[in-house]
Amino acid sequence: MYALAVNGSPRKGGNTEILLDHALAPLKDAGWETERLQVGARKIRGCIACYKCFENKDGRCVVDKDIFNSVMEKMIAADAMILGSPTYFTDVTAELKALLDRSGLVALANGRLFRGKIGAAVVAVRRGGATHVFDTINHMFMMSQMIVPGSTYWNMGLGLDKGEVQADAEGLNNMLNLGETIAWLGKVMAPHLDSFPDTKATFE
Repeated sequence: MYALAVNGSPRKGGNTEILLDHALAPLKDAGWETERLQVGARKIRGCIACYKCFENKDGRCVVDKDIFNSVMEKMIAADAMILGSPTYFTDVTAELKALLDRSGLVALANGRLFRGKIGAAVVAVRRGGATHVFDTINHMFMMSQMIVPGSTYWNMGLGLDKGEVQADAEGLNNMLNLGETIAWLGKVMAPHLDSFPDTKATFE
């Protein structure tokens, strides 16, 4: 089993990265292959609504001059993806929003490539607005027929400056519980993935 964590924060070593690493730890312990990928502060543009992905149906975006397609390959390969973002005016970073919009559309255009995968949102926040960020990420998961696991609270950690989230014991424990839940869910789901119901809904 393979879990991909995507860091939408532009700050390497920041609070979002710390939270993602805590969520991945139980998965590593359970024998999963894990990877954390940096998207924040890297070149990725928004969706241009050209719908070429519906024509080409090759699992890729026709805009191929940024990091999107390399990230999309890993998202397609993942059994579980954990997408993390700091809180920017109560929403995700621009880089993560671009990834959500483009990956969701490309997956939809190619027979719902994310269907049956596990998806979890993780949010770093100074004070307020985290649940909106959490919702933004989960909206793509839910529209993609993904399985969204619960935890002991919303998946958020409190902190502003680098490393401050380390003082949020409840937030860190929530991340560990999230990772444990994903590991358990993956084990339960694995024998049944071939029987996941297909959809007759069409995109118009």
